[in-house]
Amino acid sequence: MQGLVKKVSSVLVVGALLVGATGLNGSFGLASKAYAAEVGVQRNVVNVVGKGEISVTPDIAYLSIGVNIEADTAQAAQKANAAIMLKLNKLLKDSWAIADKDIKTSQFYVQPNYTYSDKEGQKIKGYTANHVLTVSYRDLSKLGQLLDAASNAGANNINNVQFSVENRDQYETQVIEKAMANAEIKAGSIAKAAKRQLGTVLVVSQGDASNPVVYHEQLSAYKAMDTASGATEVEAGEIKVSTQLSVQYELK
Repeated sequence: MQGLVKKVSSVLVVGALLVGATGLNGSFGLASKAYAAEVGVQRNVVNVVGKGEISVTPDIAYLSIGVNIEADTAQAAQKANAAIMLKLNKLLKDSWAIADKDIKTSQFYVQPNYTYSDKEGQKIKGYTANHVLTVSYRDLSKLGQLLDAASNAGANNINNVQFSVENRDQYETQVIEKAMANAEIKAGSIAKAAKRQLGTVLVVSQGDASNPVVYHEQLSAYKAMDTASGATEVEAGEIKVSTQLSVQYELK
């Protein structure tokens, strides 16, 4: 009787192993087919990078206008600087109708100036008070006149003019469409060379996630031009707006 029980148990164990092996083979078979299908899809794609760029006319300028004053004491330097800055602010707001929101302090400091000699070492020789405003200005045709007026009011630290566009959303669609068209041309040429047909778009990603559309803003140094009137002329030029798309197409 014990021998019969052992035989039956052995048969059950063997049967379970056979069933388990069949199930495993089925799973491996499905996984292999899925992997083969994935490889097949990967082999039937083409990846390209499309680039789009347009030139636009700037509609706003950011001006760096400042006052730099030196005096024997920190108090004297700061007081003289404040007097000129008060005059400059009044000019910008009253004479040029620039709103408070478009004028902000970008830099301010009062610091000692040092001299050095082998005999006396390092010594303080006066103080410098520096106050710089960043001014947003939209009437670019009068930009030179504004800079001249600021200079006449006592501004002696005008570093540069940065041209840009205020409403950027209006240009993003244009550069994206150009980049997509460029990607399709490239992918189509590759498909033709490979004697294949271009299928649908599978994946699209745009440039750098933190900065997908790039605005190549223009910097212009402030300097007086040789004109008949002696006034300053600043040319706005054009700004480049660009983006790039990584696009994956199906190949038929």
